[in-house]
Order: sequence, then structure tokens, then C-alpha cells
Amino acid sequence: MYYGEIKSCDIANGEGVRVSLFVSGCTHHCKDCFNPETWSFTYGTPYTEETENELLSKLAPAHIAGITLLGGEPMEPQNQRRLVSLLRRIRQQYPQKNVWCYTGYTLEKDLLPTSDSRAYCEVTEEMLSMIDVLVDGEFIAEQKNISLRFRGSENQRIIDLRASRDHGQIVLWESPNDSPTKVMHAK
Repeated sequence: MYYGEIKSCDIANGEGVRVSLFVSGCTHHCKDCFNPETWSFTYGTPYTEETENELLSKLAPAHIAGITLLGGEPMEPQNQRRLVSLLRRIRQQYPQKNVWCYTGYTLEKDLLPTSDSRAYCEVTEEMLSMIDVLVDGEFIAEQKNISLRFRGSENQRIIDLRASRDHGQIVLWESPNDSPTKVMHAK
């Protein structure tokens, strides 16, 4: 796996101050993508054990809320197979930190074990079990809305994966500063 960038102090891609990893490789090729150079699976720098150690070190300060995985496409199967070890280490070393993941895939259609799932592989369920918030859906230029928080187009959802697992249905994420009522959608 390759990555395009690591941000040590990101406030745009999830709640709080975060470390962000922009992985390389994406098969969506969304029109007007803000990061098209990351479509190539060999763009940027090779991801190594040293990269993983660097990310864990950057997560150490108390003011860092967690990590965000984006790209490119973290949920491409070949990227999942590499990222799962990072998430295992984060969960072990920093159980209080949260994990956000941006994906052009949709949870129900592409990431669950169905016959037409495009991104499901042997580590997907484990990956999803370690992600707190999943922003899903391809960026659609015609639905772009710059007033949306933590997403670029109106079709994209911010899913609270922990609450979704607890309720057995999709629960949309809300900031603690938002309304106390969560919006639920049946599976």
C-alpha cells in the first residue's frame, strides 16, 4: 500500500483535532474529486512499519481525538488488508481515541457480505468493527454542498457505526453539540 499524505493536526476530516492518513488507490474516480492523484495505487510513499509507528506516535498527545482514514479509498480490499493491522494497534494502544473513515463505497451495498458487494473481503468485518464513524458514498459533483459538515455532497452519510451495531440498523452520527435525537434508517 502507498499513501499520499499524513496530516498531524487536521480539523476538517472529523470531529476534534485528528491525525489523517490519505491512502493511495481508488477505483471510483468521482467527477471533480478533490484528490485525483490518489487514484493511483502507487502514488506517494510506500506504507511501511515505520509509517505505522509514526502514526501511532502522532496519536499519543492528549489533544488528538483520533485518526481519520481517507484517500484515495481506504476500503479498497488491498488497502483494508494493510490498514487492519494499524487499527488493531490503535485499539490496543489508544482505546479512548476514535476512528473515522471516508469511503466512496456504501455500507449496505458494498461493505457487507452480499452477492454483489464490491469491496467486502476477509478483513472488512474486522475493519468495520474498529471504525467509529463511517462517511460513506461517492462524491457526486451535482450534489456538492459546501455547507455540509464533514462531507462534500448531499448523498454522503455520516454513520455512527457503534450505535448502528447496538441498534441493528443505520444510525447517523451527530456531534455532541447537535440535537439529542439520532436519525435512524432501517437496513
